Amino acid sequence: MQQFVNVTLTGLISGSVYAAFALALVLIWRSTRIVNFAQGSMAAATSFIALALIQAGQSYWLALVVALAAGFVLGAVVERVVIRPVEGGPELNAVIVTLGLFIAIQALIAIVFGSSFDSFPAPFGLRGFEVGGTTIALTPNSVYVLVAVLVTMVALVALFRFTRVGLAMRASAFGQEVARLLGVRVGRMLTLGWGLAAVVGSLSGLLIAGGGLVWPAYMDALIVFGFVAAVLGGLDSPVGAVVGGLTIGLALAYVSAYADPALVNLAALAILMVVLLVRPGGLFASSTARRA
Repeated sequence: MQQFVNVTLTGLISGSVYAAFALALVLIWRSTRIVNFAQGSMAAATSFIALALIQAGQSYWLALVVALAAGFVLGAVVERVVIRPVEGGPELNAVIVTLGLFIAIQALIAIVFGSSFDSFPAPFGLRGFEVGGTTIALTPNSVYVLVAVLVTMVALVALFRFTRVGLAMRASAFGQEVARLLGVRVGRMLTLGWGLAAVVGSLSGLLIAGGGLVWPAYMDALIVFGFVAAVLGGLDSPVGAVVGGLTIGLALAYVSAYADPALVNLAALAILMVVLLVRPGGLFASSTARRA
């Protein structure tokens, strides 16, 4: 029973990190209708900026704020300089560009910060809580990760449902010409969407890095699992991204603990194929999103 509880907690914690990355994919999809495969590399770049500040003697929280701000600037610059020229063309062009960015940014990180493995400090303790004299797989840092993901999800839901900026971002994504006729500054909304998505992606990079090792490609596995989580929940739904992330985290934890850790990647692929075959729009996709 204790093993089942610990495996479940481990799955929920891993799933919350997948959910954080999936939220970044959902945000950029809702605001621009583009799947950004470079999100992982962009998050890794801002994590290394935070690590450089921490190693220089600054606090974790200052490094967090600077990393999120750097993520916003990086996302806005990428949209303006790299993505904007291919917008309006075939949708595949933007996808190919993000794949190129994924490789280019990862190489740039290796050039600037090196390719070695570095430890990234956690803001809270990594020792599990004790319940009834038994240490469980839930740490203060894990609680911080869960809370950060839930707060981000609520903020995104509020942004798109209750603010004029969120409505303008969605209008810009679904119909740019109509949005312009209604007075929406489409270019600014697209840039804002990329910037905010990069902020959420940077947060996910910092959450997974806390208490572990970072290197230029440390986000690669998270990209795959985060994408599966986003597709499972529905690329258009922040709530779906969180539910999808937690579901993927739990499923992979059970596979790793009770079957074979080598089957984890295969299990993620199987889940993705089943979702695409049974419900291509995801569990929480609206009918409007499916038609789009």
